[in-house]
Amino acid sequence: MAGLRVPKRVLARICRVPISGLLVLGLASCSGGVLDPLGPVGKGDATILIDATVIMLAIVVPTILLAFWMAWHYRASNTRAEYLPYWSYSGRIEAVVWSIPTLTIMFIGGVIWIGSAQLDPFRPLSSRTAPLEVQVVSLDWKWLFIYPQQRIATVNELVMPAGTPVHFSITSASVFNVFFVPRLGSMIYAMPGMVSQLSLQADKPGDLWGTSAQFSGDGFSDMQFQVKSVPAADFDAWVAGVRGKGPVLDRKTYAALTRQTRRVPSETYRDADPQLFDAVATQKIPPGPGPQPGAPEHAGRELSIGGSR
Repeated sequence: MAGLRVPKRVLARICRVPISGLLVLGLASCSGGVLDPLGPVGKGDATILIDATVIMLAIVVPTILLAFWMAWHYRASNTRAEYLPYWSYSGRIEAVVWSIPTLTIMFIGGVIWIGSAQLDPFRPLSSRTAPLEVQVVSLDWKWLFIYPQQRIATVNELVMPAGTPVHFSITSASVFNVFFVPRLGSMIYAMPGMVSQLSLQADKPGDLWGTSAQFSGDGFSDMQFQVKSVPAADFDAWVAGVRGKGPVLDRKTYAALTRQTRRVPSETYRDADPQLFDAVATQKIPPGPGPQPGAPEHAGRELSIGGSR
């Protein structure tokens, strides 16, 4: 790139970019993520992350400043800087050098341990409102949500009443996955043959998104779902609307869902087999077959209502 010259007017435009604009872009990147929590668990996770970062910066910032100061103080032109080429050991310096990071690690460990204990996913959230039960099944590459109390189910759409705790029972009908709603907090594994527990709550209405936080095959990037936090009255109206349309989620319909499919649109089921989740979690219903050798590739096809095309 020798001889390449940048026009002065281009450099002037670059230099005129306001620093405040860069700060706005940096803060905007946090919108909709873990630093923009909508519930108590998400707020607790954000607090742990921020506290740990501040504690680490208490060492990182002085260390960086000291490195610059040493480079400036011991420059070749500074004849007043004391030069000790044969210095080898100082017990006091060693004590300071090792005690500071040791105490910092202990401090960070204590903060994270206390915060993690308070955010134990098996611990119910304190609330005067009874929790909503939702059963979650991880499939390839979609999420199935069963509402056992309402006897309905959805695919790639989670609707929850604002201000009400939601107790999730999570399993997988395929490989390991990770259930994660960034603004609500707590990534939890969805494991075949096991049931994970998680309690979350959205404090106010809003549109969120959830995803799988672990790579699980070719369709992993599309394994996302919509999360809608709505007022309690709107949730009851939504449940009534779902009950009036759509197919029934039985074992035959579920068998169609186990096929590997990508970019699956959200669907609803007006009735759900109350024994389906337990059968999936205990593997009384075998996992999906996955792609078969020599079979036509159907990854990328959208799954319509009831699993039919």
